Amino acid sequence: MNLKHVFSNDFTLSKRVLGALMIAAGIAGFVGVLMIEVLDIGRQGGIGPSQRIALGGCVILAIIGATLLPLGKNPA
Repeated sequence: MNLKHVFSNDFTLSKRVLGALMIAAGIAGFVGVLMIEVLDIGRQGGIGPSQRIALGGCVILAIIGATLLPLGKNPA
């Protein structure tokens, strides 16, 4: 797939590609939230409620993405 095809008017993502992107975003977000906790050394208190909500949202995003993978090349 070349860039000219991506920017054409009739381009659509397949459900498999959308699922893979959602899984990647969920994993990256999950790791990012955990790294914020690890790198913020001076603060005490651990993972708070907003971080738990963000972690849960990242897990849900990855799970939804995993359900799209078996649907194949159908347009999303």
